[in-house]
Amino acid sequence: MSETPDVTTEEVLDSDGVQAGVEELALTIRERCGASGAAIVGIHTRGVTLARRVVAKLREWGVDYPMGTLDISLYRDDFDNHGQDFPKLESSDIPFTLDGSRVILFDEVIFTGRTIRAALDGLMDYGRPAKIELAVLVDRGHRELPIQPDYTGITVETRREQYVKVRFRENDDREGVFLITEK
Repeated sequence: MSETPDVTTEEVLDSDGVQAGVEELALTIRERCGASGAAIVGIHTRGVTLARRVVAKLREWGVDYPMGTLDISLYRDDFDNHGQDFPKLESSDIPFTLDGSRVILFDEVIFTGRTIRAALDGLMDYGRPAKIELAVLVDRGHRELPIQPDYTGITVETRREQYVKVRFRENDDREGVFLITEK
């Protein structure tokens, strides 16, 4: 995330703020799902990191929901927008049945809704859940599809041309939520 004269980076949340968002997600999920629980599925890459953190917090509180991971690369509808920069394929791992279950899908940011649309398509290849809910750390608005999160850590007001980058120490060299603006 190096800055050039044409790009500014504003820190929206520091590491403590990210942790507070994770705890808020975990608390709300525990309150709504209770002991009956839910199956948690993280979207590669940072959705998986977020899901792992929420699952770890729930386990600290004595709540244990199963967790899986989902790679949506082959379900995306925006390959034309990536040019030569194709996403790295990861492996999906859903070690439990989805049929009839309550699934909470995790991603770090929701923007247009297209990533979640792809994830819904991918999930259906693994079974038919009774209910699918969405948890995100950051909701930045500007939907193109009628998809809304059920659980949100924070909402960040943005302009459409701005970018929100979430960095986790497990994946990146720093941690926080950053608003990127090109001048």
